[in-house]
Amino acid sequence: MALCVINHAVGVTIITRRLGELQAMRFRQWIWVFVRVAWLIVLLHLIEITLWALLYLWQQAMPDLPSAVYFSAVTYTTTGYGDLVLPMDFRLVGAVEALTGILMCAWSTGVFFAVVGQMVHEHD
Repeated sequence: MALCVINHAVGVTIITRRLGELQAMRFRQWIWVFVRVAWLIVLLHLIEITLWALLYLWQQAMPDLPSAVYFSAVTYTTTGYGDLVLPMDFRLVGAVEALTGILMCAWSTGVFFAVVGQMVHEHD
């Protein structure tokens, strides 16, 4: 969980610092800012999902890397299909991953809110 928070903090800091550097732009240019921010945020989440998957693989809680990444993705996003499950000893770890995913997604929403706020401020 700590690695996810560190990863997200570094990525979000880079994004928000870049926002401060932006000059007055036209709406069309802001669309590309949104696209880049979305891409970077998705990348942060994919890194975090992979970190959890590697933990499951390292602890032999999942049989292989594709299964671990898939399980991690549906857990992190709280989709929870249930077609793959962790061994009993790791079930609480899966719940912690889901809580971490919720927090990181909420944080990402805050970053998007900051981008919109910056855009609105630029057009006042």
